Amino acid sequence: MSFKSTLLAAFATTILAVPALAQEIQVLDTYARSASPTAKTGAAFMLIENIGDTDDRLIGAVSPAAQRVELHTHIEESGVMKMVHVEEGFAITAGETLVLERGGAHVMLMGLTESFEQGKIIPITLVFEKSGEIVVDVPVDLARKPEEGHGKAHGTKH
Repeated sequence: MSFKSTLLAAFATTILAVPALAQEIQVLDTYARSASPTAKTGAAFMLIENIGDTDDRLIGAVSPAAQRVELHTHIEESGVMKMVHVEEGFAITAGETLVLERGGAHVMLMGLTESFEQGKIIPITLVFEKSGEIVVDVPVDLARKPEEGHGKAHGTKH
């Protein structure tokens, strides 16, 4: 095999391997909601499965549906639940599932550019430390109850 053929084969292998990295992350059961049609904030919830052999981390998110998107969770401070920005993101251990749910970790959308209406699709780009960017289409579901959310009923781990 000539040097040119070897170089071309190596290049092709590298290009074809890149999408496989993203395939180690699967995003399931997505939905978004806001408190009201006039709300300036909304949130997105989902299950993120790391089906690969390498740990990863959700480090950010962006969406044209909001001026600012952050990763948030709830913590208790002096007996009061408080929502906080998690700047370091969320670890997703190999073979595990990250549950983004109401009352817990979630994607927070602030400064909504349009109202969240039932059935509307919100595009969100999730940014992972190792898997790069994955775009998901998240349906708005204003009727979904917290008990219909994610968690143990899905056989996932927190």
